[in-house]
Amino acid sequence: MRGRVLLSTAYFPPAEYFSLIACSEDVIIEKHENYLKQTYRNRCMILGPNGPLQLTVPVLRGSFHKTPLRELRIDNSRRWRELHLRGIASAYAAAPFYEYYYDIIESVISGKYEFLLDLNERALRKMCDAAGIEVRISFTDEFIREGTVEEDYRYSITPKRAVSVPGYKALPYTQVFSERFGFTERMSIIDILLNNGPGTRALLQGCLENRQ
Repeated sequence: MRGRVLLSTAYFPPAEYFSLIACSEDVIIEKHENYLKQTYRNRCMILGPNGPLQLTVPVLRGSFHKTPLRELRIDNSRRWRELHLRGIASAYAAAPFYEYYYDIIESVISGKYEFLLDLNERALRKMCDAAGIEVRISFTDEFIREGTVEEDYRYSITPKRAVSVPGYKALPYTQVFSERFGFTERMSIIDILLNNGPGTRALLQGCLENRQ
């Protein structure tokens, strides 16, 4: 069990992100960085009937200036909530724990948020509660420079490259479309929770058991 882990904010992030949380006592979320495009900060991956499906929260940002993440607003003029909920229902209606947890996920996505950080915080806390993960969550008071703290994974968990969390090993579990695609790694916590239910926390901890 590690004491503290530093992470970026993320929208229903994948197993490696939540495995770090499940094996920690304190989670600190960076909120003073500039927004980075094409990361888990505003997107997640679920497994649908046609394979992996990306769900993206549209954001408003300046065209010529770096946007501080804490000031990043959601583009609520777009119908992203409806699209995300429809995609999740289509992908997981047959999942064994869909009826137990879908309402929690729906309540997060259907909520009214101005800032991406607020949406992600609620998603993180609700998923931790649903998975039975007890952890203290806080935010940075200022930007923490890279290389100044241990257990810093803000820029290592990204869809752009392979998992780079030392000691992490994905543990296969049965997914709704396993017979069609086999086991698909790096899916959102939504996929893990709806397929594993009360076994989610143990599964996530097992992925990093060599580091506890």
